[in-house]
Amino acid sequence: MTEVDAALSHRRGAFVTLKRRADGELRGCVGFVEPLYPLFEAVARAAVAAASSDGRFPPVDRSELPSLRVQVSALNPVAAIAPDLVQAGRHGLIVRCRGRGGLLLPQVAAELGWGREELLEGVCRKAGLPARTWRRPDAVILAFTAQVFDED
Repeated sequence: MTEVDAALSHRRGAFVTLKRRADGELRGCVGFVEPLYPLFEAVARAAVAAASSDGRFPPVDRSELPSLRVQVSALNPVAAIAPDLVQAGRHGLIVRCRGRGGLLLPQVAAELGWGREELLEGVCRKAGLPARTWRRPDAVILAFTAQVFDED
C-alpha cells in the first residue's frame, strides 16, 4: 500500500464545498465532522450530499457541473479550545449552546477577511444563536484544522 493509499484509507472527517465559478457564490457544502469513513469514502459521500442534499439550495443539475468549483476539506481531529486561542484562517470552529450548533470551515475566515472575534460571532450566527453567545459560560467551542484541496 502506498503512502497515498494509506492516507485515503484513514478515517477522517471531510467536507465538500461547491461554489459557482462565475461569482464564487456557495452552491452546496456538506460533510462529516466525525471520522466515520475512510477519507476517500467520506469525500465521495460528502460530494454527493453537497450536490443533492444541502437544504439551503436546490439540487445541482447536471448542466451546472462545468460551472462549479469543488473544494475538499480533510479535517483533523476536533478538540475544545479557549476563545482567546482561536486563530482565524487556521481553525475551523464548532459552537454548541442551548441545543443548537454550527460549524464554519477554517478557510471561511480567510475568504471573508474575518479576525478571531468575527469568526467566533460568525459560527454563533451559523448556529442560529446571538453573535456573542461564544462568551457564555455554557457555550462549547471546538476547533479543528483541515487540509484544503481546491481545484484552482
